[in-house]
Amino acid sequence: MTDRRDQLAGNLAQVENRIMAACVAAGRKREEVTLIVVTKTYPASDVRILSELGVRHVAENRDQDAAPKAAECSDLPLSWHFVGQLQTNKVRSVLGYADLVQSVDRARLVTALSKEAVRMEREVGCLIQVALDAEESGRGERGGVGVGGIEELGSLVAAAPGLRLDGLMTVAPLTGPYAGRQQAAFERLMDLSTAMRRAHPAANMVSAGMSTDLEQAVAAGATHVRVGTAVLGVRPRLG
Repeated sequence: MTDRRDQLAGNLAQVENRIMAACVAAGRKREEVTLIVVTKTYPASDVRILSELGVRHVAENRDQDAAPKAAECSDLPLSWHFVGQLQTNKVRSVLGYADLVQSVDRARLVTALSKEAVRMEREVGCLIQVALDAEESGRGERGGVGVGGIEELGSLVAAAPGLRLDGLMTVAPLTGPYAGRQQAAFERLMDLSTAMRRAHPAANMVSAGMSTDLEQAVAAGATHVRVGTAVLGVRPRLG
């Protein structure tokens, strides 16, 4: 376990240095960017080490992996983010641990999240997942709503009991006009965020960038970066 702790500490330090350098290059303060460590496929023991190393935000994309892991780590001072495509039949389980759902992309999901949040008497943060590879109001290959659907979906979240509209999220697209153009994709997301904040000033979270393109996300203005492999390394999937 000491070896694993040393490995994670070293990786985390390298990622911190990358974020700091990106902030300096962009003329931003380090505290403007929050690191979310994507712990999908990694065991609860890694999450515990990360918490000991100062990580406060972790993300998961599969409820069947996340729910038992979050339960095992319920004593830790962590905020859990759900970043995967979310089916409505998993909403109750996900809201048992997730503080924020970053992958809101359709009205039916908003309804399910609101109903469950009200039942649990809690407020859940939501990000609209933007698909820059989708048609204007369609859905992307990896989830998300097209640019034309953001305003309506954002208004639905903002008006839904138990939900809080926190901002936007995207994944750099593999197809379409932004394929291979991460910087341009993230700058487009920032423009969309600016437009959303005219109607919803508090929705100022912009989640973009992963292990390979966090620098471009920071340069564009992202407030949160989601980093998995660069911190945890490449490991076989659990199960």
